[in-house]
Amino acid sequence: MTQRASYSPGPATGAEVQKEGNDWTLVLVRELRHSPAKVWKALTDPDQLKQWAPFETDRNLGSVGTAILSTVGASFVSETKVKRADVEKALEYTWGGGDMRWQLEPNAGGTRLTLWAKINRGFISMGASGWHICFDVLDHFLSGDPIGRIAGPEAMQVEGWNRLNAEYAEQFGVPVPKLNKKGS
Repeated sequence: MTQRASYSPGPATGAEVQKEGNDWTLVLVRELRHSPAKVWKALTDPDQLKQWAPFETDRNLGSVGTAILSTVGASFVSETKVKRADVEKALEYTWGGGDMRWQLEPNAGGTRLTLWAKINRGFISMGASGWHICFDVLDHFLSGDPIGRIAGPEAMQVEGWNRLNAEYAEQFGVPVPKLNKKGS
């Protein structure tokens, strides 16, 4: 059995929601065993993003400016503005109409990676589940044991998706979204 075939996400951990009225921000934290330099490259390099992220980009995201992001598994393409790119420290841009902020902090064993993402509160548990899986895939990729990108509708077909989505919904105090596995 391949790593990908045996992949199942672990329990819903490392996430919280910051609520300001109707604006909800998902905050995910993951401890990675890799240097900030290695993690930064995975967050900004188009070829590395294709290995784990739920979108593709037409350019390196490591500098301020305009980029085109194409969502995996959907026909959604958007122009984004990279607003901040502090090498190996912080990256900020918009995607899908919401702000995304990444923070990289060196720690004893590698990097503490934190993501803040504005997500519609009706889909906050799905967003947490999707990013949870993306972070797992990122960790495999950075460890030299890639399992291939799992994002968009494909993530919803992973064994353990329903459990993970329900766990995050319970943590955040929201109902589990009622969507089919194709995402509609």
